Amino acid sequence: MKDAKRRKGFSFVEILISIILVGLSITALVIASNSFTQANAAGADISTAEFLIEQIRERTALMSFADIAAMGDATHTPPIDAQGTPLTALASFSQQVSVAYVNQNDFTTEAVSPTDFLRVTVTVALNGRPISSAGWIRTRY
Repeated sequence: MKDAKRRKGFSFVEILISIILVGLSITALVIASNSFTQANAAGADISTAEFLIEQIRERTALMSFADIAAMGDATHTPPIDAQGTPLTALASFSQQVSVAYVNQNDFTTEAVSPTDFLRVTVTVALNGRPISSAGWIRTRY
């Protein structure tokens, strides 16, 4: 009976183990929450970059072939929308636009002389670090 009286509570070692387990669980939740927040921020940056690429695509869709060819290479900081209006709220982003004539038999090869095909490439960077890039072919006809 004496042994039964002494075993009514938790031992000091059992309490320490439970505190350690609770502490590890809380630490794991904080680390997971931080990881989710970072992944969410990266997703938002990629979405913004894709939006900015689409703005240049819309802008070139409204331009003639000759105007696109004359555009040359340009960097827009802050980025611009389809009408050319600066998007000052996105000042940490930039759009680098590259325009090149391409070989009509191989769109990956730049042409030595003007052709009927242009490759427009847009790279969006956040604080100077490239986030996303896309390109498309525009034809004279």
